[in-house]
Amino acid sequence: MEPETLLPQPKFSTLHSIVVELAAADVGEIPPTLSRALHALVLKWLAAANSSLAETIHASQSSPLTISPLLGNRRQGGVRVGDYFYFRIGLLDGALVEPLMRGFEQSETQSLVLADFPFILRQIYALPGTHQLAGAADYALLSNPPQVLNDVELHFLSATSFKQNKSVQTFPLPELVFNSLHRRWNVFAPEQYQLPNCEWNALVTAYELKTYALKMEGGTEVGAQGWIRYRFSDAEMARMATILANFAFFAGVGRKTAMGMGQTQLGIQSFKNQNLQKPRRELRKDNEKSNRRERRGHGEIRRV
Repeated sequence: MEPETLLPQPKFSTLHSIVVELAAADVGEIPPTLSRALHALVLKWLAAANSSLAETIHASQSSPLTISPLLGNRRQGGVRVGDYFYFRIGLLDGALVEPLMRGFEQSETQSLVLADFPFILRQIYALPGTHQLAGAADYALLSNPPQVLNDVELHFLSATSFKQNKSVQTFPLPELVFNSLHRRWNVFAPEQYQLPNCEWNALVTAYELKTYALKMEGGTEVGAQGWIRYRFSDAEMARMATILANFAFFAGVGRKTAMGMGQTQLGIQSFKNQNLQKPRRELRKDNEKSNRRERRGHGEIRRV
């Protein structure tokens, strides 16, 4: 295995969720998946401010970026001029906010072309409260959750899959989900917040999942979307799982999280009878609308 190319230790211990708003500048059909184009756009903004930083991120096997699919108003019969779209960028290193914003400011008067379709850049929402999906967190705060969850419900808002024994696993087994989050946390969290090794042991108590095939530039990717509930009986393991479940909103889960896959949120069921903030719902709704147009069902797993 090739050694990982990692970014320097984060200068800031913050994480960010930034929403970019676009408008269609023409009529016609938008490709169902724009993952590579969105990834290239974000790297272009970073490169405008710091080209070496963008190159380092592009070469890294542990990307500090997560990028959602393009969400918004996909009409039957084609898009109209002015139709609203947006996507979300997760940053696992707060030091990336300043170069990203500088790159955005340099490009904000320019039209954009994503997979041969023109858009207008309308707005960027970086501050908590400016958009339902914009937000920020801190590794120190995430490391000290106000209440530990023994039952953790995760919602996979875009197709999610995992590497397992040189193959691709579409079912979100506990060890695959939390090992994925654990690895990313320890790459980007400051040293004092690193989590110890863990042999994950959890029960899957309920789930409702479907598989979707996504047409991506490199070929078709199959992943699961829906929700799943895990139960942790060990107190320390439950504490770590709670930390990582909150981290998942920024980090994503599994493979190709910088290409629109693995978008994840902690579910409302986890918050019952607990004085915690409920998760955001807008991304989930738009993903469901998009998938009704793009899905090619490979199977379905219903609530148990």
